Amino acid sequence: MSDRNDGLVAAYLLDGHGGGQRLGWDEIAHWGPDDGVLWVHLDRSAETSQRWLREDSGLDELVVQALLAEETRPRCAPVDNGVMLFLRGVNLNPGSDPEDMVSIRLHMHERRIVSVRLRRLLSVDDLCAALQQGRGPRDAADFVTDLTERLTDRMAGVICDIDDTVDRIQSQTLEAEGRRLRGELTRLRAEIIALRRYLAPQRDAMARLAQVNLPWLAPAHLLHLREQADRVTRYVEDLDAARERAAVAQEELGNRLSEQMNARMYVLSIVAGIFLPLGFLTGLLGINVGGIPLADSPSGFLEVVLILAAITTFEILLFRWRRWF
Repeated sequence: MSDRNDGLVAAYLLDGHGGGQRLGWDEIAHWGPDDGVLWVHLDRSAETSQRWLREDSGLDELVVQALLAEETRPRCAPVDNGVMLFLRGVNLNPGSDPEDMVSIRLHMHERRIVSVRLRRLLSVDDLCAALQQGRGPRDAADFVTDLTERLTDRMAGVICDIDDTVDRIQSQTLEAEGRRLRGELTRLRAEIIALRRYLAPQRDAMARLAQVNLPWLAPAHLLHLREQADRVTRYVEDLDAARERAAVAQEELGNRLSEQMNARMYVLSIVAGIFLPLGFLTGLLGINVGGIPLADSPSGFLEVVLILAAITTFEILLFRWRRWF
Protein backbone atom coordinates (compact mmCIF):
# COMPACT_ATOMS: atom_id res chain seq x y z
CA MET A 1 0.00 0.00 0.00
CA SER A 2 1.62 3.25 -1.08
CA ASP A 3 1.04 6.55 0.65
CA ARG A 4 -0.63 9.41 -1.18
CA ASN A 5 0.99 12.82 -1.30
CA ASP A 6 -2.15 14.45 0.11
CA GLY A 7 -1.84 12.67 3.47
CA LEU A 8 -4.66 10.20 2.89
CA VAL A 9 -2.99 6.82 3.31
CA ALA A 10 -6.24 4.88 2.90
CA ALA A 11 -9.97 5.31 3.37
CA TYR A 12 -12.61 2.58 3.17
CA LEU A 13 -16.35 2.42 3.50
CA LEU A 14 -17.05 -0.97 5.10
CA ASP A 15 -19.79 -2.93 3.38
CA GLY A 16 -20.70 -4.98 6.46
CA HIS A 17 -19.62 -8.26 4.85
CA GLY A 18 -15.84 -8.08 5.19
CA GLY A 19 -15.16 -5.86 2.20
CA GLY A 20 -14.73 -2.17 1.69
CA GLN A 21 -14.92 0.51 -0.98
CA ARG A 22 -11.80 2.66 -1.40
CA LEU A 23 -12.61 6.36 -1.01
CA GLY A 24 -10.91 9.68 -1.65
CA TRP A 25 -11.22 13.08 -0.02
CA ASP A 26 -14.33 13.98 -2.02
CA GLU A 27 -16.19 10.84 -0.97
CA ILE A 28 -15.10 11.37 2.65
CA ALA A 29 -16.50 14.91 2.58
CA HIS A 30 -19.93 13.64 1.46
CA TRP A 31 -20.05 10.67 3.85
CA GLY A 32 -22.85 10.43 6.39
CA PRO A 33 -23.37 8.00 9.30
CA ASP A 34 -26.19 6.30 7.41
CA ASP A 35 -23.84 5.39 4.55
CA GLY A 36 -21.96 2.79 6.58
CA VAL A 37 -18.84 2.52 8.73
CA LEU A 38 -16.06 4.78 7.49
CA TRP A 39 -12.36 4.21 8.15
CA VAL A 40 -9.97 7.07 7.41
CA HIS A 41 -6.24 6.39 7.78
CA LEU A 42 -4.02 9.48 7.69
CA ASP A 43 -0.36 10.42 7.55
CA ARG A 44 0.27 12.71 10.53
CA SER A 45 3.13 14.58 8.85
CA ALA A 46 0.98 15.84 5.96
CA GLU A 47 -0.56 19.31 6.27
CA THR A 48 -3.71 18.15 4.48
CA SER A 49 -4.30 15.51 7.13
CA GLN A 50 -3.70 17.94 9.96
CA ARG A 51 -6.04 20.51 8.42
CA TRP A 52 -8.78 17.92 7.90
CA LEU A 53 -8.51 16.75 11.51
CA ARG A 54 -8.69 20.30 12.85
CA GLU A 55 -11.33 21.74 10.53
CA ASP A 56 -13.45 19.00 8.93
CA SER A 57 -13.29 15.89 11.14
CA GLY A 58 -15.68 17.19 13.79
CA LEU A 59 -13.44 15.77 16.53
CA ASP A 60 -12.92 17.54 19.83
CA GLU A 61 -9.88 19.81 19.94
CA LEU A 62 -8.26 17.78 22.72
CA VAL A 63 -8.71 14.59 20.70
CA VAL A 64 -7.10 16.21 17.66
CA GLN A 65 -4.16 17.42 19.74
CA ALA A 66 -3.66 13.91 21.09
CA LEU A 67 -3.80 12.39 17.61
CA LEU A 68 -1.21 14.85 16.31
CA ALA A 69 1.11 14.79 19.34
CA GLU A 70 4.81 14.33 18.64
CA GLU A 71 5.27 11.46 21.09
CA THR A 72 2.71 9.10 22.60
CA ARG A 73 2.55 5.94 24.64
CA PRO A 74 -0.10 3.23 24.34
CA ARG A 75 -3.27 4.18 26.19
CA CYS A 76 -7.03 3.93 26.06
CA ALA A 77 -9.49 6.70 26.93
CA PRO A 78 -13.28 6.68 26.47
CA VAL A 79 -14.63 9.72 24.60
CA ASP A 80 -18.43 10.15 24.52
CA ASN A 81 -19.74 6.97 22.83
CA GLY A 82 -16.36 6.23 21.31
CA VAL A 83 -12.86 5.55 22.45
CA MET A 84 -9.43 7.02 21.81
CA LEU A 85 -6.91 4.19 21.49
CA PHE A 86 -3.15 4.53 20.98
CA LEU A 87 -1.25 1.33 20.17
CA ARG A 88 2.21 0.32 19.02
CA GLY A 89 3.36 -2.34 16.57
CA VAL A 90 6.81 -3.80 16.02
CA ASN A 91 8.71 -2.08 13.23
CA LEU A 92 9.18 -4.72 10.55
CA ASN A 93 9.88 -2.25 7.76
CA PRO A 94 13.03 -3.09 5.75
CA GLY A 95 16.19 -1.77 7.40
CA SER A 96 14.44 -0.94 10.68
CA ASP A 97 14.86 -2.31 14.18
CA PRO A 98 11.83 -4.22 15.54
CA GLU A 99 12.20 -2.57 18.96
CA ASP A 100 11.65 0.83 17.30
CA MET A 101 7.91 0.36 17.64
CA VAL A 102 5.54 2.21 15.30
CA SER A 103 2.60 4.13 16.74
CA ILE A 104 -0.96 4.06 15.45
CA ARG A 105 -3.49 6.42 17.01
CA LEU A 106 -7.19 5.84 16.66
CA HIS A 107 -10.43 7.56 17.47
CA MET A 108 -13.21 5.01 17.09
CA HIS A 109 -16.92 5.50 17.01
CA GLU A 110 -19.61 3.05 16.03
CA ARG A 111 -19.91 4.63 12.58
CA ARG A 112 -16.45 6.12 11.96
CA ILE A 113 -12.81 5.22 12.62
CA VAL A 114 -10.04 7.76 12.27
CA SER A 115 -6.48 6.46 12.50
CA VAL A 116 -3.24 8.42 12.32
CA ARG A 117 0.31 7.24 11.82
CA LEU A 118 3.72 8.67 11.02
CA ARG A 119 5.45 5.55 9.70
CA ARG A 120 4.19 2.58 7.78
CA LEU A 121 2.73 -0.26 9.82
CA LEU A 122 2.53 -3.64 8.11
CA SER A 123 -0.44 -4.76 10.20
CA VAL A 124 -2.48 -1.90 8.73
CA ASP A 125 -1.34 -2.91 5.25
CA ASP A 126 -2.64 -6.42 5.96
CA LEU A 127 -5.94 -4.97 7.13
CA CYS A 128 -6.33 -2.99 3.90
CA ALA A 129 -5.51 -6.06 1.83
CA ALA A 130 -8.09 -8.09 3.75
CA LEU A 131 -10.76 -5.45 3.04
CA GLN A 132 -9.93 -5.50 -0.66
CA GLN A 133 -10.27 -9.29 -0.66
CA GLY A 134 -13.55 -9.29 1.25
CA ARG A 135 -12.03 -10.86 4.39
CA GLY A 136 -11.72 -7.76 6.55
CA PRO A 137 -13.74 -6.32 9.44
CA ARG A 138 -17.47 -5.85 9.06
CA ASP A 139 -17.92 -3.02 11.55
CA ALA A 140 -16.03 -0.89 14.09
CA ALA A 141 -16.00 -3.66 16.70
CA ASP A 142 -14.54 -6.13 14.22
CA PHE A 143 -12.03 -3.50 13.17
CA VAL A 144 -10.56 -2.99 16.63
CA THR A 145 -10.41 -6.71 17.38
CA ASP A 146 -8.86 -7.47 13.99
CA LEU A 147 -6.28 -4.70 14.34
CA THR A 148 -5.22 -5.68 17.86
CA GLU A 149 -4.92 -9.31 16.78
CA ARG A 150 -2.72 -8.43 13.80
CA LEU A 151 -0.49 -6.20 15.94
CA THR A 152 -0.14 -8.93 18.54
CA ASP A 153 0.55 -11.64 15.98
CA ARG A 154 3.51 -9.71 14.57
CA MET A 155 5.01 -9.37 18.04
CA ALA A 156 5.21 -13.13 18.44
CA GLY A 157 8.09 -13.60 16.02
CA VAL A 158 10.16 -10.83 17.60
CA ILE A 159 9.65 -12.22 21.12
CA CYS A 160 10.58 -15.73 19.93
CA ASP A 161 13.73 -14.38 18.27
CA ILE A 162 14.73 -12.73 21.54
CA ASP A 163 14.20 -15.98 23.46
CA ASP A 164 16.22 -17.92 20.88
CA THR A 165 19.03 -15.36 21.03
CA VAL A 166 19.17 -15.57 24.83
CA ASP A 167 19.26 -19.38 24.64
CA ARG A 168 22.09 -19.26 22.10
CA ILE A 169 24.11 -16.79 24.13
CA GLN A 170 23.67 -18.84 27.29
CA SER A 171 24.96 -21.94 25.49
CA GLN A 172 27.93 -20.01 24.11
CA THR A 173 28.86 -18.28 27.35
CA LEU A 174 31.30 -21.00 28.35
CA GLU A 175 33.05 -21.31 25.01
CA ALA A 176 32.69 -18.21 22.82
CA GLU A 177 34.83 -15.12 22.84
CA GLY A 178 33.80 -12.98 25.79
CA ARG A 179 34.24 -9.58 24.17
CA ARG A 180 31.90 -10.43 21.28
CA LEU A 181 29.28 -11.91 23.59
CA ARG A 182 29.35 -8.93 25.92
CA GLY A 183 28.52 -6.60 23.03
CA GLU A 184 25.72 -8.87 21.86
CA LEU A 185 24.26 -9.13 25.36
CA THR A 186 24.32 -5.36 25.76
CA ARG A 187 22.50 -4.91 22.45
CA LEU A 188 19.95 -7.58 23.37
CA ARG A 189 19.18 -6.06 26.75
CA ALA A 190 18.72 -2.65 25.12
CA GLU A 191 16.29 -4.21 22.62
CA ILE A 192 14.30 -5.85 25.44
CA ILE A 193 14.09 -2.58 27.35
CA ALA A 194 12.89 -0.70 24.27
CA LEU A 195 10.20 -3.29 23.51
CA ARG A 196 8.98 -3.48 27.08
CA ARG A 197 8.74 0.31 27.26
CA TYR A 198 5.74 0.19 24.94
CA LEU A 199 4.40 -3.33 25.47
CA ALA A 200 3.72 -2.81 29.17
CA PRO A 201 1.43 0.24 28.66
CA GLN A 202 -0.07 -1.44 25.57
CA ARG A 203 -1.08 -4.35 27.77
CA ASP A 204 -2.82 -1.91 30.12
CA ALA A 205 -4.46 -0.06 27.22
CA MET A 206 -5.87 -3.25 25.72
CA ALA A 207 -7.08 -4.45 29.11
CA ARG A 208 -8.75 -1.08 29.63
CA LEU A 209 -10.40 -1.28 26.20
CA ALA A 210 -11.86 -4.67 27.12
CA GLN A 211 -13.47 -3.07 30.17
CA VAL A 212 -14.90 0.03 28.47
CA ASN A 213 -18.68 -0.03 28.34
CA LEU A 214 -19.41 0.78 24.69
CA PRO A 215 -22.76 -0.22 23.21
CA TRP A 216 -21.23 -1.23 19.87
CA LEU A 217 -18.77 -3.68 21.46
CA ALA A 218 -20.53 -7.03 21.84
CA PRO A 219 -19.52 -9.58 24.51
CA ALA A 220 -17.77 -11.66 21.84
CA HIS A 221 -15.63 -8.69 20.88
CA LEU A 222 -14.81 -7.95 24.51
CA LEU A 223 -13.78 -11.56 25.01
CA HIS A 224 -11.54 -11.33 21.96
CA LEU A 225 -9.96 -8.12 23.25
CA ARG A 226 -9.30 -9.72 26.64
CA GLU A 227 -7.58 -12.61 24.88
CA GLN A 228 -5.30 -10.21 22.99
CA ALA A 229 -4.56 -8.36 26.24
CA ASP A 230 -3.61 -11.69 27.83
CA ARG A 231 -1.30 -12.44 24.91
CA VAL A 232 0.45 -9.10 25.31
CA THR A 233 0.73 -9.81 29.04
CA ARG A 234 2.47 -13.09 28.24
CA TYR A 235 4.83 -11.27 25.87
CA VAL A 236 5.69 -8.78 28.60
CA GLU A 237 6.35 -11.66 30.99
CA ASP A 238 8.51 -13.35 28.36
CA LEU A 239 10.48 -10.12 27.94
CA ASP A 240 10.95 -9.88 31.70
CA ALA A 241 12.16 -13.47 31.81
CA ALA A 242 14.49 -12.88 28.84
CA ARG A 243 15.87 -9.76 30.51
CA GLU A 244 16.61 -11.71 33.69
CA ARG A 245 18.21 -14.54 31.74
CA ALA A 246 20.31 -12.08 29.78
CA ALA A 247 21.43 -10.46 33.04
CA VAL A 248 22.35 -13.87 34.46
CA ALA A 249 24.23 -14.75 31.27
CA GLN A 250 26.08 -11.43 31.38
CA GLU A 251 26.98 -11.98 35.03
CA GLU A 252 28.16 -15.52 34.30
CA LEU A 253 30.19 -14.24 31.37
CA GLY A 254 31.75 -11.59 33.57
CA ASN A 255 32.62 -14.23 36.18
CA ARG A 256 34.24 -16.45 33.58
CA LEU A 257 36.23 -13.57 32.15
CA SER A 258 37.36 -12.70 35.66
CA GLU A 259 38.37 -16.31 36.25
CA GLN A 260 40.34 -16.35 33.00
CA MET A 261 42.04 -13.09 33.92
CA ASN A 262 42.86 -14.35 37.41
CA ALA A 263 44.27 -17.59 35.97
CA ARG A 264 46.51 -15.67 33.59
CA MET A 265 47.66 -13.30 36.31
CA TYR A 266 48.35 -16.30 38.52
CA VAL A 267 50.59 -17.89 35.87
CA LEU A 268 52.41 -14.60 35.37
CA SER A 269 52.87 -14.26 39.13
CA ILE A 270 54.34 -17.76 39.36
CA VAL A 271 56.71 -17.08 36.46
CA ALA A 272 57.71 -13.72 37.96
CA GLY A 273 58.24 -15.36 41.36
CA ILE A 274 60.56 -17.97 39.84
CA PHE A 275 62.61 -15.57 37.72
CA LEU A 276 62.83 -12.70 40.20
CA PRO A 277 65.70 -14.25 42.24
CA LEU A 278 67.39 -15.45 39.04
CA GLY A 279 67.19 -11.97 37.55
CA PHE A 280 68.60 -10.47 40.73
CA LEU A 281 71.51 -12.91 40.77
CA THR A 282 72.39 -12.50 37.10
CA GLY A 283 72.09 -8.74 37.40
CA LEU A 284 74.42 -8.77 40.39
CA LEU A 285 77.00 -10.87 38.52
CA GLY A 286 76.76 -8.59 35.49
CA ILE A 287 78.02 -5.40 37.11
CA ASN A 288 81.36 -4.16 35.78
CA VAL A 289 83.42 -4.03 39.01
CA GLY A 290 86.30 -6.07 40.22
CA GLY A 291 85.93 -9.14 42.39
CA ILE A 292 83.07 -10.79 40.49
CA PRO A 293 83.11 -14.50 41.51
CA LEU A 294 84.10 -17.02 38.82
CA ALA A 295 85.07 -14.21 36.43
CA ASP A 296 88.46 -15.83 35.73
CA SER A 297 87.31 -19.47 35.91
CA PRO A 298 87.16 -21.37 32.58
CA SER A 299 84.08 -23.24 33.83
CA GLY A 300 82.48 -20.19 35.47
CA PHE A 301 79.53 -19.96 33.06
CA LEU A 302 78.63 -23.63 33.59
CA GLU A 303 78.89 -23.24 37.33
CA VAL A 304 76.59 -20.19 37.30
CA VAL A 305 74.07 -22.08 35.14
CA LEU A 306 74.08 -24.99 37.59
CA ILE A 307 73.61 -22.61 40.51
CA LEU A 308 70.65 -20.97 38.75
CA ALA A 309 69.16 -24.39 37.95
CA ALA A 310 69.49 -25.40 41.59
CA ILE A 311 67.79 -22.19 42.73
CA THR A 312 64.98 -22.75 40.20
CA THR A 313 64.48 -26.34 41.41
CA PHE A 314 64.38 -25.18 45.00
CA GLU A 315 61.77 -22.51 44.18
CA ILE A 316 59.56 -24.97 42.32
CA LEU A 317 59.70 -27.43 45.23
CA LEU A 318 58.97 -24.62 47.66
CA PHE A 319 55.96 -23.43 45.64
CA ARG A 320 54.57 -26.93 45.38
CA TRP A 321 55.08 -27.50 49.11
CA ARG A 322 53.19 -24.29 49.82
CA ARG A 323 50.56 -25.39 47.26
CA TRP A 324 50.88 -22.21 45.25
CA PHE A 325 50.43 -24.24 42.05
